[in-house]
Amino acid sequence: MIFSVVTGGAGFIGSHLVDALVGRGERVVVIDSLAAGSRDNLGKHLDEGLVTLVEADLLGDGWQRSLAGATRVFHLAADPDVRQSAIAPDSQIRNNIMGTYRVLEAMRVHRVGEIAFTSTSTVYGEAAVIPTPEDYTPLEPVSVYGASKLACEALISSYCHSFGMKAWVYRFANIIGARSGHGVITDFIRKLREDPEVLEILGDGRQSKSYLEVSECVRAMLYAVDNAPSQYNVFNIGSEDWVDVRRIADIVVGEMGLTGVKYRFTGGERGWVGDVPRMQLAVDRMRTLGWKPEIGSAESVRSAVRAMLE
Repeated sequence: MIFSVVTGGAGFIGSHLVDALVGRGERVVVIDSLAAGSRDNLGKHLDEGLVTLVEADLLGDGWQRSLAGATRVFHLAADPDVRQSAIAPDSQIRNNIMGTYRVLEAMRVHRVGEIAFTSTSTVYGEAAVIPTPEDYTPLEPVSVYGASKLACEALISSYCHSFGMKAWVYRFANIIGARSGHGVITDFIRKLREDPEVLEILGDGRQSKSYLEVSECVRAMLYAVDNAPSQYNVFNIGSEDWVDVRRIADIVVGEMGLTGVKYRFTGGERGWVGDVPRMQLAVDRMRTLGWKPEIGSAESVRSAVRAMLE
């Protein structure tokens, strides 16, 4: 039986990944501090004894023994708040970079040979080539979050080549759906519940990005693990189109059944410091492997809005 450890497995994407791993019949251990994740996201699996939860911070000790005998680690635990990283970067340096280093060290000590890591499209910075392929250079992140993820990628590459590990690195577009606790859709729903007449939109509303529903994301992650044989694999995961923020607002307003909502824009091409106004990833490498996204950005947004309203 395959034995997978999922750091951050009680969070948004992590819990959906756990659902899929359990569905594949794997033994699953989740390591999560529950600072951002929730035990409720794993409830049915915990109740049925299909998943073991180790409540721990990766910067602490004691959790490392949970890796003994594991086949691979899915490392999702991170501080994902891009906006906050421009205000107080210390959390992302510690939780993302040092957390990843400690996971890699625990893997080395316990002889776990495989790691799947969730990176981000923000490692590309403001790419001059859109859709952006995995071999695009130079990688010049404009946010501390993007920089921290790029540093993690470098650490993982070095451990693969130094200690014979194998890795799958996923550079995500905007992943959305049920259980998500942050992002533009969450913000819009919250704001409209507080004031159903006026919606504040950060920036000019023309920021255009790729979005992918979380179940499609998880399908791509597992497809890569099953079919990419190289020692160090890097894949973009996203849809093959994009949608702008104003269109997202229209979808949220419509799904909430509201009419006459006025939009108030804060102005400027960026929503916040470190925001990348235009982003779409090239997914040709995943297509060559045999995977392609089944839905586009607007459909992903609509599906996510409905799930989050439920």
